[in-house]
Amino acid sequence: MSHDALAPPRGWYAMSDARLSTPEPATRGLLFRMVAQASRLFGRKQVPDVFTVLNINPRLFWAWLFFASRLMPWGRLPGTVREMIILRTAWNCRSRYEWGQHIEIALRVGVTDDEIVALASGPSAFTEPLMCAVMQACDEVFNDKCISNDTWKMLSTHYSEKLMIEIMILIGHYEMLAGFLNSAGVALEVETEATLQAFYQRISA
Repeated sequence: MSHDALAPPRGWYAMSDARLSTPEPATRGLLFRMVAQASRLFGRKQVPDVFTVLNINPRLFWAWLFFASRLMPWGRLPGTVREMIILRTAWNCRSRYEWGQHIEIALRVGVTDDEIVALASGPSAFTEPLMCAVMQACDEVFNDKCISNDTWKMLSTHYSEKLMIEIMILIGHYEMLAGFLNSAGVALEVETEATLQAFYQRISA
């Protein structure tokens, strides 16, 4: 399958050159380097470049990191649901970096290849009503900035008010992050790119 397999209709956003460069390790600060070492606890040999680029502005980076960690990895939604929400949001926002990063994470938490293919096709690809509604919520927040009454009713029969808030904030947060990644021109790391290409090869077999 091609490099742009499952790409959104207008393709992924792509900058010919990064607008924000990844700082050299020696310039990242001691605390950040300690956090980068801790990333190995989450199965990462190196900290993703989204962190290093955001850390150009450490005043915002550390506040963002604490907030973002409440959603992923320490959110209250099941990991598979969380990652499918993030992937659908990344696809809607045409963020190839976010898509590639979370293909890797989604596979690790149990999302299947077939589910990833389905979410790129949209809510109608899901026969299970709840997951269809989850995907619909992603699209409605992206397109209309509001979850419809019908979608809300379906989701709220399965999720508490606390989790409904988490779903909405999760979608909005990853839309914001996608906008940053697209605008900054952050490219996938070599190892993450290899995982993405391996996924494409599997689904084309």
